[in-house]
Amino acid sequence: MQYDPKHDLVLERTIKAKPATLWRCWTEPELLKEWFCPKPWRVTRCEIDLRPGGTFLTVMAGPDGKEMEAEPGCFLLVEPEKRLVFGDAMAPGFRPRESPFMVADVSFAPAPEGCAYRAHVMHTGPEKRKQHEEMGFHDGWGTAAQQLEDFARSLEG
Repeated sequence: MQYDPKHDLVLERTIKAKPATLWRCWTEPELLKEWFCPKPWRVTRCEIDLRPGGTFLTVMAGPDGKEMEAEPGCFLLVEPEKRLVFGDAMAPGFRPRESPFMVADVSFAPAPEGCAYRAHVMHTGPEKRKQHEEMGFHDGWGTAAQQLEDFARSLEG
């Protein structure tokens, strides 16, 4: 996907873990719950139907235990151990949504020190991009990426 600075946000880094391990952390619900949102937030529920048109849902709770309501999103593309494209632009089964927020294209590529990890998040317009940036995209996704690296390395021993 081509980057559009008016609509998109990107996080790129090298993660010291194997792409296969990161893939598991992204696609196995019990593993995803361990790292997906910045602590002290946590994922309380996760549903993954890993196929195009399948469900992707995470429900998060803050330190007070109050859950953030979430509508299930949809996987658009699944390339094992290489790429996941998902978001809320469509509901499961490719049902279009009236007011989408984002679509994420997450890629994993072998790199000399582990994995070249890239999260390219696309929005419907500049206002949604700005909203996501102001919500803390860079800090939040960056913190989650560090938690992902730490957790993935613990799985690899």
